[in-house]
Amino acid sequence: MGNGTSRLYSALAKTLNSSAASQHPEYLVSPDPEHLEPIDPKELLEECRAVLHTRPPRFQRDFVDLRTDCPSSHPPIRVMQWNILAQALGEGKDNFVQCPVEALKWEERKCLILEEILAYQPDILCLQEVDHYFDTFHPLLSRLGYQGTFFPKPWSPCLDVEHNNGPDGCALFFLQNRFKLVNSANIRLTAMTLKTNQVAIAQTLECKESGRQFCIAVTHLKARTGWERFRSAQGCDLLQNLQNITQGAKIPLIVCGDFNAEPTEEVYKHFASSSLNLNSAYKLLSADGQSEPPYTTWKIRTSGECRHTLDYIWYSRQALSVRSALDLLTEEQIGPNRLPSFNYPSDHLSLVCDFSFNEEPDALLKLL
Repeated sequence: MGNGTSRLYSALAKTLNSSAASQHPEYLVSPDPEHLEPIDPKELLEECRAVLHTRPPRFQRDFVDLRTDCPSSHPPIRVMQWNILAQALGEGKDNFVQCPVEALKWEERKCLILEEILAYQPDILCLQEVDHYFDTFHPLLSRLGYQGTFFPKPWSPCLDVEHNNGPDGCALFFLQNRFKLVNSANIRLTAMTLKTNQVAIAQTLECKESGRQFCIAVTHLKARTGWERFRSAQGCDLLQNLQNITQGAKIPLIVCGDFNAEPTEEVYKHFASSSLNLNSAYKLLSADGQSEPPYTTWKIRTSGECRHTLDYIWYSRQALSVRSALDLLTEEQIGPNRLPSFNYPSDHLSLVCDFSFNEEPDALLKLL
């Protein structure tokens, strides 16, 4: 390896023991950016692939063009939503009976996660089940030009796993050369006035190219069957918070998350009918534009096979347009043993969309 690749490899392979962070309240705050030289994303991608040389190549996924005739004078905003699977849960709690233990090794699995991010180069990255924020994602992504925020669950199940890496939570990253942070809120979700173990991050960003502001939010709602009313209450609380942050929908909004809810659940219906006037981006991939994908997660546990649509990217339909969306993996690509696998690092698929602002009425009048 050349000097540049060796330098990158030392950064990639570096593993800090951040479990002590969970013992102190300061882990709630994003650390200051490390004073390290920037990383070329192409070089880091090459290094990830070198680590993964014994694994099958990553799956090919294509973007579906969804552009309308509406012109856009600025580059689109690419948003990635992904539950990356907490390392402690994947190894210690989730019981993926068809997934070989070797496929879950962190030193390789983190490279698969990074490869997915680097391949699609999102401007904004919304992640759930992040339990390696301080030793992996923040150090590396900050050197790629991202500013990051992490908000862990108050009682993360990761802490029950021996040799854990601290609590898991939500993380939000945005490219600093494209956006300026206007304000940020860490939200601990409530249900029936009670504080819960689920969280959200909501940030108002300003596009440096256009000067337009928008709010981006990431969340992860309560899992498991039997908790539908609980999720519904959490969703209502999040919507109320977002209503306040967006000043009653005056600021355009994008909400990413693992909702742990099928489209038939009440929490989905709350988002679909909210006064925030949101639409689900991935419905646009369906023939009628009204149906969600057949699955965003597919796994086999000791309890059986689970194939569900739980992950969404919601957006303000009046202010924003979806220009393209990344198609999902096919059943053939996923394979009979489902996810995660040697090919794919998580039990959830990443969702990626390109957004553009709709022209404001005053701007349209100037074009006439």
